[in-house]
Amino acid sequence: MDYLPIFIKLKDQPVLVVGGGAIAARKVSLLLRAGASVTLVAPKLCDSLAKQAGEGLVQHLPGMFAVDQLAGCVLVIAATDDADTNTQVYESARQRNIPVNVVDAPELCSFVLPSIIDRSPVMVAVSTGGASPTLGRLLRARLETIIPASYGRLAELARRFRQPVKDRFKSMAQRRRFWEEVIQGQVAELVYSNKDLQAEQLLQQAIDTADDSQLVKGEVYLVGAGPGDPDLLTFRALRLMQQADVVLYDRLVPPQILDLVRREADQIYVGKKRSFHAVRQEEINQLLIDLAKQGKRVLRLKGGDPFIFGRGGEEIAGLADEGIGFQVVPGVTAAAGCASYAGIPLTHRDYAQSVIFVTGQLQDGTVDLEWQTLVQPRQTVVVYMGLAGLKIICDKLIEHGVSPTMPAALVQQGTTRSQRVFTGTLDNLHQLVAENEVHAPTLLIIGEVVSLHDRLSWFNPNT
Repeated sequence: MDYLPIFIKLKDQPVLVVGGGAIAARKVSLLLRAGASVTLVAPKLCDSLAKQAGEGLVQHLPGMFAVDQLAGCVLVIAATDDADTNTQVYESARQRNIPVNVVDAPELCSFVLPSIIDRSPVMVAVSTGGASPTLGRLLRARLETIIPASYGRLAELARRFRQPVKDRFKSMAQRRRFWEEVIQGQVAELVYSNKDLQAEQLLQQAIDTADDSQLVKGEVYLVGAGPGDPDLLTFRALRLMQQADVVLYDRLVPPQILDLVRREADQIYVGKKRSFHAVRQEEINQLLIDLAKQGKRVLRLKGGDPFIFGRGGEEIAGLADEGIGFQVVPGVTAAAGCASYAGIPLTHRDYAQSVIFVTGQLQDGTVDLEWQTLVQPRQTVVVYMGLAGLKIICDKLIEHGVSPTMPAALVQQGTTRSQRVFTGTLDNLHQLVAENEVHAPTLLIIGEVVSLHDRLSWFNPNT
């Protein structure tokens, strides 16, 4: 993060703008909307700025920039076409610890002006840190189409009732849950329909009749985070990630997905890897119960799908026994995600009519699978956690009758920008992997469908 997004209150605060052209006029317009007291420094002004100066909306200091003009200013913007002047403004402002922005010169900015979606008092700012203002404007245009104009009125309604809600509900957790229900419920819908009076009446009724016990009731969300690409999360997963009070996450959940969790939520790492468990499974199960009983909304965030080699069934069994409410949100399992991004269809009418998922590591750490089941013809076998036992798996399949030349692939960190795909056959894949530095998580795919990889591969993050 190169810039920390901050909203600055500029009402009645002195701001200096150096420049008098069309670009300066756009910046002045924004500053005036924010209530700033604007002083313009320029030898001459464009027509719109001259009109504003004539009406007393801005103060105009004719001439060139002088350092003493910075006295008392809380913000400075330089919008001239003279590089020396812009540099002088920047250096002088920085020496006095005054935030400064030089238009179209990111290297001369201590702050940047974002593209703004104005639903006052709701404000949404989009910035690329000066890297691509055009991209910022395109993002703003897209957001404009999905953020209703009535959001501002909804925010005003919430502001008027903020104190009554604070008086009614003493704990912050209760107030947060109450407002979440209001803003996602019928009150908001009435505002969107321009029925503000009915919305206000319904909100007051909700305050008067709220069930305090329901506002402190714990719940667990068992959510599949998918194989790594944040774009593969479901809408429901994202919504629950934004509601959680505490998050228990495993090692397969990348930072990009954790960044989508509500900022205020406590995060607890409970990841596991081969021969090492940060927290034992029994402890995780009990922790979910304990946190829910404290009235927390607990997000159990698991890589892939929680019900496919994710121990999700074990975790919710204890919740069910304790009478604790829970939801399960499926995720894109690694088999589907990694195979798709590797260009390997798991089924294909010319190659495979069935697919079977197995784990390459049993609970006791051995690799002892139902080999006869895995050697059936016209079948794709997907092995989770098969990296450590790769040679054993390949040798055993050959021993039980599969051709040594059966195509096989190992997908490392599938669906992410670090994805690598190694293809070979049962008799040489382990050697190919040994010659490269391969790390978990990986997925092993065995079957004739692997032969389609070269032709169907579409995801090439490094090209």
